Amino acid sequence: MNTLNRWFVLSAAFTLAAGGALPAAEPASPAPGWVDFGTLTPAAEGKFVEVNLSEGMLKFAATLAAKQEPEASGLLQNLRHVRVNVLDLNDANRVATVGQVKAIRQRLAAEGWAPIVSVRESPKGDDVQIYAKMRGEEAIEGLVVTVIEGDREVVLVNVVGDIKPEQIATLAEHYDIKPLKHFQPAKPKAT
Repeated sequence: MNTLNRWFVLSAAFTLAAGGALPAAEPASPAPGWVDFGTLTPAAEGKFVEVNLSEGMLKFAATLAAKQEPEASGLLQNLRHVRVNVLDLNDANRVATVGQVKAIRQRLAAEGWAPIVSVRESPKGDDVQIYAKMRGEEAIEGLVVTVIEGDREVVLVNVVGDIKPEQIATLAEHYDIKPLKHFQPAKPKAT
């Protein structure tokens, strides 16, 4: 899926700029908005990508992006952790991995995460759900993107930090992240 691969490319570029890949690990002190995806089982001969960017790495990336992409830099300054997983599905891992993604979605819903995007194409097409953990109406503490691309691939993204709702639409437009392009910040309630 092109739009989510942009997240991966952006994350990977920041990782490479800082000197290499980071091992998969949870943050030293999980922040609100951090989600444990559990252990993912890659297909024996398929693609498996895992990118973990710590708060320090994200601040470094924000500094690099400041002049050319100030919108991206502003968002990156407020992030604490980004995790991206992409894995191919095959007969050996498909049932367990799709079940794991569905369990993550159920857990997010049960924990009060707001579903902000839900796209389901034909039975063998893409199944995308995006959730946000809100801190009141002023910010998002966590964003989780879950994608099941038919029977071919799974993509999981967890962005943790202090994300202003208006930043999501701006970055979605800038990086052509179609599922988030029409995100509208919640309107403040009249008092």
